[in-house]
Amino acid sequence: ALKGGNFNGNEFAEQALNAGCSLAVIDEKKYAKDERYFLAEDVLQTLQQLANYHRKQLSTPIIAITGSNGKTIVKEWLNYLLAPDFHIIRSPKSYNSQVGVPLSVLGVEGVYDFGLFETGISLPNEMSNLEHIIQPKYGILTNIGSAHDEGFSNREEKIKEKIKLFENCSDIFLEKNKQIEDLLPQQIKKHTWSFTDKNATL
Repeated sequence: ALKGGNFNGNEFAEQALNAGCSLAVIDEKKYAKDERYFLAEDVLQTLQQLANYHRKQLSTPIIAITGSNGKTIVKEWLNYLLAPDFHIIRSPKSYNSQVGVPLSVLGVEGVYDFGLFETGISLPNEMSNLEHIIQPKYGILTNIGSAHDEGFSNREEKIKEKIKLFENCSDIFLEKNKQIEDLLPQQIKKHTWSFTDKNATL
């Protein structure tokens, strides 16, 4: 029973149960009427914790994609390129938010060679939640642009928040950028591209 800008999912729990759902996860006690209601402290946090638990049961190595722009198209390109040779699972559409990412992870069933998941943030302290859920092995940073600048005090804060996704990755792929590379953990192997900088990997 998630909450949004103008809606409260708790108000629709009974309707969902009457339509055939087995259990409603809610976080407002007044809506709990019988044993079909599971009262949680925070529904979104519960969803994320459930997704984290599910991720721990999976052996699939995850490729996580973030950046200000291009996340979905890079994910779809990679799927197109890898699918002929590998068994791929990917997040649907643009499911890259605090709600979309856990829903994507919970949708993974079976064994795959790779998972492709995109993440998007608009405020500080959001990326750690997503990293904890996805637990990626590989990272791709598309770019750092002006999208969601208003949520951060400066560009460096935004970069630091974005790259929290890669804290436990073995490899990261990004455009050659000394500022970003200097902020990345040293143990991560960096693969860089550039059209102008000859020091880039590609």
